[in-house]
Amino acid sequence: MKQEMAGSLLKTSSMSVRTKLLQKTGVSLYNTSHGFHEEEVKKQLQQFPGGSVDLQKEDSGIGILTLNNPSKMNAFSGVMMLQLLERVIELENWTEGKGLIVRGAKNTFSSGSDLNAVKALGTPEAGVALCMFMQNTLTRLMRLPLVSVALVEGWALGGGAELTTACDFRLMTTESEIRFVHKEMGIVPSWGGAVRLVEIIGSRQALKVLTGALKLDSKKALDIGMVEEVLQSSDETQSLEAAQEWLKQFIKGPPEVIRALKKSVSSGKELCLEEALQTERDLVGTLWGGPANLEAIARKGKFNK
Repeated sequence: MKQEMAGSLLKTSSMSVRTKLLQKTGVSLYNTSHGFHEEEVKKQLQQFPGGSVDLQKEDSGIGILTLNNPSKMNAFSGVMMLQLLERVIELENWTEGKGLIVRGAKNTFSSGSDLNAVKALGTPEAGVALCMFMQNTLTRLMRLPLVSVALVEGWALGGGAELTTACDFRLMTTESEIRFVHKEMGIVPSWGGAVRLVEIIGSRQALKVLTGALKLDSKKALDIGMVEEVLQSSDETQSLEAAQEWLKQFIKGPPEVIRALKKSVSSGKELCLEEALQTERDLVGTLWGGPANLEAIARKGKFNK
């Protein structure tokens, strides 16, 4: 009996920790208990300037996150890694938000990490610390209660390819390419990209893509289920407009409903059945009998007459 009670308590405590991780905004995977010291990592990254990560919040409820370092094919400098976290925190607090487009400036998505920072952070310890920092950031991006889409124009290489996997969906233009080049750099994906890739295309395809460092052009990416659609225009303005139109079909309705739907899907993906069902129950409690629910019921009543 005591053993059963202890087992039950253990289950409850581990369950609540995992659920909190997923449902609470601002909670990261790693902290000091994992040997991760965020402030130290931030000081190191601050030493590598260049480029910016820009965020535009539209009245439509769509955020547009732009990687802006075109002289280096939008490679992530240390400062850009810091700014990405700042923008994710800003999006966590944007209660009117419903959707997010992640893109790169000047017809290129991102070529991954700036090699100057990579060379300087050459020890295994520095590599693992950077890995934990970026896994924290991209996990928080993935868990945002926004329907997110990566708009891939030009190249998405290495860390850039990993970033696309932190979005719910991916769209490509005809001339673009996604490539996980990590094998050729003598490493494995370090921003959570391999784990998320398995979720998106399955373990067999993911193994081929990673071990072959395969060049996924828009046709191949569409065939294996890496992307939802190939946009016909490669013009920067037109493809962004097309991505917004594509996203709008999934974010019609009140923000609280869209955000709750995204949270329920995230729970189903990441939590065990019991926890996911309890999360769904909690989300129902925030919406049932609320303004959007009552308005919809009144509207349906009119249609039935």
